[in-house]
Amino acid sequence: MAYDVVIVGGGPAGLNAALYLGRARRAVLLCDAGTPRNAAATHMHGYGSRDGIPPPEFRRISREQLQHYKNVEVRDTRVGSAEPYGGGFRVALGDGTTVEARRILVAVGMVDVMLDIPGYKELWGPSIFQCPFCHGWEVQDEAFGVLATEPAYLDYAIVVQGWSRDVTVFTHGSFTVPPEQRERLLHLGMRLEERKIRALHGKDGRLAEVELEDGTRVPRRILFSAPPQRQPELVTRLGLALDEQGYVKVNGVGETSLPGIFAAGDTTTRLQAAVMAASAGAVAGAMLNHGLAMEDADRSYTAATGKPPPAKQKPH
Repeated sequence: MAYDVVIVGGGPAGLNAALYLGRARRAVLLCDAGTPRNAAATHMHGYGSRDGIPPPEFRRISREQLQHYKNVEVRDTRVGSAEPYGGGFRVALGDGTTVEARRILVAVGMVDVMLDIPGYKELWGPSIFQCPFCHGWEVQDEAFGVLATEPAYLDYAIVVQGWSRDVTVFTHGSFTVPPEQRERLLHLGMRLEERKIRALHGKDGRLAEVELEDGTRVPRRILFSAPPQRQPELVTRLGLALDEQGYVKVNGVGETSLPGIFAAGDTTTRLQAAVMAASAGAVAGAMLNHGLAMEDADRSYTAATGKPPPAKQKPH
């Protein structure tokens, strides 16, 4: 079967794109491999009308609402590859089938690379968070740590202090703190630890202490950390161009370096939150529908008149 759009990824970006395209009466296939990036999160915050909802429940409701649109199909499968075919793409799915699509939307998110610190992976989710807007309210005024692995994250510590005045900044020996930055952090009442972290120790599933390289243990309950990220294998296989930070490059309508392949959500930006991904998915869905509608109109006009379509008009 041929689809207008195959969406890769069933998170907020992919689900909202499917909703927009479904309501535009487009034939859509949403492919979800079932490995959400926020699998460690127990609740989703900062999303109007859905604040505090468990992510699996959010996906269940979103899928349930898509059932109203019979032109939208959802499959629990991954996308293995995509290659140009007949003006569109031939897409190989993980269930062994192949489908055709006029466009592809990549909404697969990013892969968080766990730091090589004992205890980090185990505490990621229960006590180690990336976004204070997503998790800070629930742990406000607890003993915070901020893992600053590069100078820019020293400013991040200042933002995090809005949720707790008890903040210790750990540089893990990654860089030398500039004197003026050190002075500012101390002025704001923060503590600064520049020794390497040997391990993170938990108690009852929560962070309890940060052990430094000399054996010193610093009591902390929460650690904010932005670990390195990498693109999923599909993005690499497709050969999509990345920016200097490693995110997929897109133009003003969400199209990648490969014509006909679009991207939305976490895979394109460091500004990562469910509500932002959902918004990006809506924009991508609208732009995809616009492009398909114009393509259909141009093809029909040329077939009927033998003339090339009128030049595209840019809004003022």
